[in-house]
Amino acid sequence: MSDYVKWFRHSTPYINTHRDRTFVVLLPGEAIAHPNFNNIMNDIMLLNSLGVRLVLVHGSRPQIEERLSARGIASRYHSDLRITDSDTLSCVMDAVGSLRIAIEARLGTNAGQGRRLRVVGGNFVTAKPIGVIDGVDLHHTGEVRRIDRKAISQHLDEESIVLLSSIGYSPTGEVFNLACEDVATSAASALEADKLILFGPDTGIFDAEGYLLRELKPSRAMPLLAALGNSQPGSLLAAACKACNQGLRRSHIISYAEDGAMLTELFTLDGGGTLVTQEPFEKVRTATVEDVAGLLELLHPLEEAGVLVRRSREVLETEINQFTLVERDGMIIGCAALYPLGEHSAELACVAIHPDYRHGGRGDQLLEHIEAEARRLAINTLFVLTTRTAHWFRERGFEPSSVARLPEQRASLYNYQRNSKVFEKSL
Repeated sequence: MSDYVKWFRHSTPYINTHRDRTFVVLLPGEAIAHPNFNNIMNDIMLLNSLGVRLVLVHGSRPQIEERLSARGIASRYHSDLRITDSDTLSCVMDAVGSLRIAIEARLGTNAGQGRRLRVVGGNFVTAKPIGVIDGVDLHHTGEVRRIDRKAISQHLDEESIVLLSSIGYSPTGEVFNLACEDVATSAASALEADKLILFGPDTGIFDAEGYLLRELKPSRAMPLLAALGNSQPGSLLAAACKACNQGLRRSHIISYAEDGAMLTELFTLDGGGTLVTQEPFEKVRTATVEDVAGLLELLHPLEEAGVLVRRSREVLETEINQFTLVERDGMIIGCAALYPLGEHSAELACVAIHPDYRHGGRGDQLLEHIEAEARRLAINTLFVLTTRTAHWFRERGFEPSSVARLPEQRASLYNYQRNSKVFEKSL
């Protein structure tokens, strides 16, 4: 079986999850100028064909700089904001207009889909001037005042892609130059979007040691924001945190230089960039009957290998309340069960971790959770029976025991053919 077939099958739950969801996608001007731009547009069209409601926000900073340079106009900034006088505004409008046409033309191509996409733009963004900061007049530099949610939603209902630029209009007809990050976060908030996807120059956000952060809570981003400063990754992280603090569930920071980065982020369990979210991406929780199918899938390979005792669907449904799970973005990647045996003792059973996630301390998480639950139930002795993982349990405080030490009700069920080793731990 090819890797493509495996990936496509594994992506099915995400295809169903993303259908009819609203995504706001930010493409800074650097992304549009990059050689990978056409591939990104292909992925945008693919998402549209899969039923995703898309709002595309584009920036234009490098294109504005090119026009200013060509006209001999110096770029001026104050407090990291462009000072947009009348001459600069002319370059802004020229750059934004050209980019809009290029994006609309690219998305309007057939691309083998048998249909043309509708790309809709308009005066959906109402803006206001930032005004004077520290005595410096920013002229036509503005900020978002309002997003026309109703009009955008109507176009999304018609399966159109809505295109927003980094330009806004005042009720009196003035034009303002806006930060594309401001437009994207404001649109995501107004539309109550399901995701904000931010393209940047790097794979995602890296910590001080250079390691990619797969998941990040806004509350833990302050040191990173200080270190990143006014760089593009810093601006994107600030936008992602702002969106989450305004109620957006998930923001994703991915690379515009990596072909397929958006598909990897959206249609694989671990993604490829940085997820910024207030919600835990991975959690330990008590199982419910809805988890039986996922448990069967996790346990089947270990049962086939003889590591675990086979449990039927009916048995799992009956015993589901005994199970604790590790859930990662909706997928069950670990489990353990606690069976009280009376006499202040219990059996720890069915400890399993998905093979792709066995080196992240998840077994210890499950054991800690199970032991805490056992103490809550006034259990002071925990037994475990194992054929393959004796050393793992011994390293965590379990001592060799015997069948004779098991409570009578459990000892009577001991399978001498499996010849499992018995261990116990005092809590």
